[in-house]
This record gives sequence, structure tokens and C-alpha cells, in this order.
Amino acid sequence: MARRALILVEGHRSIGLLYVQAAQRLGLHTITLSADPTQYDYLAAEGVEAIQVDTDDLDALIHECSRLGATYDIAGIAGFTGSDESVCATVGKLCRHFDLPGPNPASIEGCYDKFTQRQLLEKAGVPIPAYRVATDAAGVE
Repeated sequence: MARRALILVEGHRSIGLLYVQAAQRLGLHTITLSADPTQYDYLAAEGVEAIQVDTDDLDALIHECSRLGATYDIAGIAGFTGSDESVCATVGKLCRHFDLPGPNPASIEGCYDKFTQRQLLEKAGVPIPAYRVATDAAGVE
């Protein structure tokens, strides 16, 4: 029987270790996929398996998760947001690809893109303040 694993897309400097510890209490082996695993001190300190991969490249993530799926029973895929909330949409896409529970990527993308969010709210009849999209400095003025 393959060992159950939780894949984390990127880590988190303040709460990442808490996720790892919670997964361990559940009997899960954690694997962090990161563009730069060295930025998360707890990975090496706790002996967490970390794999360097371009986390902006969905195909590379799918390839790595497929490779891991040959060795582990993937229990789930989760991610952390920081300055770039697109990690949540990426996690949703990975979960869909591997038939795992996870967030709806289109819903996530609609939430973190303010222009899209305003369009959705306006279409639903929710009152919103006036807005416009500026594509350059002149458009801001």
C-alpha cells in the first residue's frame, strides 16, 4: 500500500510548518513543490521533502504530481497565497486534473481579479461604485 501524501504548492514562512505538522498528525507525508524551496527554513529543519519546480508552469506541476503519484497515494493538493493569489487557482486546476477535491479555478480567478469581480457583481445586479480599467499611466489620470 502506497504512503499517503499531501502536496503543498509553495510554502509559507509563518504558517507552513503548522500545515506540515497537522498533516503529519493525520499520518500524511508532506511534499512541498516550490520554485525556491530554500526560502522556507522549516523545510530543511523539519526534513520535509521539497522539490524545486516552476510553480508558474501548470504543465511542470502536473508532470511532477504525476511522478509523485507513481510512488505515493496523493491525498490532496493545497497551496499558500502570498503576494500572488493565483496559487489558489493553480491548486484548483491540479485538483481537477487529478480528480481530487479542491477549489473551482474559475471562481478563484474571478475573486482575485478585481475587474472580473466587478463585472460579475454588476451582472448579478449588485450595486458597485463606478470604475474603469487603466492599461497605462495616462489611463490613471
